Amino acid sequence: MNRGLVIVGGGPAAYAAAEAFRARGGTGPVVLVLAEGRHPYNRPPLSKELLRGEAGEHELPLEAPGWYAERHVALRPGVAAALDLERRAVVLEDGDGLPYDTCVLATGAAPVPPPIEGTGEAGVHLLRTAEHSLALRAAAEPGLEAVIVGSGFIGCEAAASLRARGCRVTLVSQEPAPQTGRLGPAVAARLAGWLEEEGVTAHYGTDVERIDRRGGRLSVATAGPELTADLVLLASGVRARTRLAAEAGLALADRGEIPVDAHMRADAPGVLACGDCALAHNAAAGRPLHVEHWGDALGQGAVAGATAAGAEAAWDDVPGFWSTIGARTLKYAAWGDGFDAVRLDANGAGFTAWYARAGRCVGVLTHERDADYEGGRELIAAGEPPP
Repeated sequence: MNRGLVIVGGGPAAYAAAEAFRARGGTGPVVLVLAEGRHPYNRPPLSKELLRGEAGEHELPLEAPGWYAERHVALRPGVAAALDLERRAVVLEDGDGLPYDTCVLATGAAPVPPPIEGTGEAGVHLLRTAEHSLALRAAAEPGLEAVIVGSGFIGCEAAASLRARGCRVTLVSQEPAPQTGRLGPAVAARLAGWLEEEGVTAHYGTDVERIDRRGGRLSVATAGPELTADLVLLASGVRARTRLAAEAGLALADRGEIPVDAHMRADAPGVLACGDCALAHNAAAGRPLHVEHWGDALGQGAVAGATAAGAEAAWDDVPGFWSTIGARTLKYAAWGDGFDAVRLDANGAGFTAWYARAGRCVGVLTHERDADYEGGRELIAAGEPPP
């Protein structure tokens, strides 16, 4: 009996796996288990166009409903409660079992609030799903005060978007400037300048100690000043969703991701994993990498779908993403696991940061330097030195 393909997840990796499975000749039933109950949708607008009110939720889906019907892909709203490796079945919270020949775990990542009191107070928000974005947009009325905890790209993008909605925005971060550890001090200083130009007040090198509700407003106690806000956004990072894999007995990496080879195969027969929940071997880099980028989730999902269909495919792309802060766009490509030197070229309106390790180019970040971005990806893939 052909038990088919069960894909657990509703994000870009899950969508790409279903698409590639059919495109590469996969037959038999395909089921997508959708914990959010929504068709797979675009997530980059959540901190930008959707949050600002420039896009509606009807614009989010990756495909029209008919796309799935045409490809005989069933959409099953529900939460996967267990992965039964012996019976080869995904068990849902309602007790239904979905038998599989191949299961793709594309369970993504979940926001991780800081370990402080008050993160569950009314008016404290997360930003990972469409519902999160819509709730934050509804709360962010012009003139209100917002505090953002965290200076990753979600925090920076949301800070600029909330300013565009007319909120007064204060950002609090442990880092000395946004993305210092990831991108280096020179680029971080430029990002800090962009936020300042957007009208965002920032307190860097500061921990948030607790959040309290007092008299209808929120009080955010930090190692520095105590801030008052109408709403708080916690943008302090994410963690791979790997409970299903762990409880099924799959081996996990040190940081909790699911290790897979370049074909997205996990260490159990018939199980693949891709996207934010995976630590995937990159064939070009020659080592496992964990990335949390939209485009790489699509790429890994496509590899998983092809593998499930019995086709040859391997993940060998240079990871990368784009980020838009206000009206400015960054383009970044990198192996993402460290560098020992960075050089900033900043002639004219744009700039390029070249990242190297042991003399080889391992990353490039650009603003209004598309030729450097494209050329940099080639240098990274080839292991050549920066220009």
